[in-house]
Amino acid sequence: MSIAACLLLYSLIVAVLGPRLLTRWTRTGTAPRLGVTAWLVAIVSVPVSWAAAAVFLTAELARDWDRPGQILTSCLAVLRVVAAGSAGIAVQIGLITLAALALAAAAVLTARLGRSLLGARTCTHDHARMARVAGRRLPGSEAVVLEAPERVAYCVAGRPNTIVVTRGALDALDAAHLHAVLAHERAHLAGRHHLLLATTRGLATALPKVSLFAHGATEIASLLEMCADDHAAREHGAHTVLGALLTLSGVVSLPTGALGATGVGVVQRAERLVEPATRTQRRHARMLLTAMVTLLAVGPLLAGVLAATGLAFCDPLLLMG
Repeated sequence: MSIAACLLLYSLIVAVLGPRLLTRWTRTGTAPRLGVTAWLVAIVSVPVSWAAAAVFLTAELARDWDRPGQILTSCLAVLRVVAAGSAGIAVQIGLITLAALALAAAAVLTARLGRSLLGARTCTHDHARMARVAGRRLPGSEAVVLEAPERVAYCVAGRPNTIVVTRGALDALDAAHLHAVLAHERAHLAGRHHLLLATTRGLATALPKVSLFAHGATEIASLLEMCADDHAAREHGAHTVLGALLTLSGVVSLPTGALGATGVGVVQRAERLVEPATRTQRRHARMLLTAMVTLLAVGPLLAGVLAATGLAFCDPLLLMG
């Protein structure tokens, strides 16, 4: 029982404190890849802890269901006696109702996440197919040109994945800027950034009250754009990427599920390209985020080990006494 309690306590700490700390340490984009990793590990660790706690709790209840015990000696004994009806029919019904509601909530959340992911996949694949039908191939590139006056360039997942550039963007960009934009979009597709965004946004939609998921989806989207900026800057130079970013900046919104050079955080990304982090700043950020990722990754395992060895302070006996 203490293992489940420790896992739940760990997930609560990460869900409450994680958004504030991770936002502070990753928003500048000094080490964007590690920043994305830190957010993803934190986001994944919470539902994994929930699932592991449920498994341990179910296993302990199943193993000890028929064994008598002192009601007040452990939380498990209390639950066993209540579920058996010794504490009254009303309490027993209440426990069964809560258990049923928990299972129903888990099923609803799983269905919402699955529906969100399927909807995002369908939307992007349909858009990619329509863009290839309506547009024409950009000479010397895999990109598709749409005859539209807006200055927009983006990529969408599909079969195959598709990079879309409007006529307005082509007219505004010179050759160097266009190549930088295409490198930016290729980085999104090569890194499968659309899968990361679809998953994090799906979790945020399924659990909108959990700030870790909501903030995480926003921050990851910005960090992924910085990752793509860095890839393009390595090929074409930071000033070229900055020029392309400013040329395409505007109020035009991107299609649902699309990733584009001007999708999010344009001002912050422009400042980052103008004044890149120093080597010392990058080294400090990498060390800090590596430690954070390691702690988040081993956190559930550490909580379980501490509880199993009797060293954790989340043991129900300690909390009750």
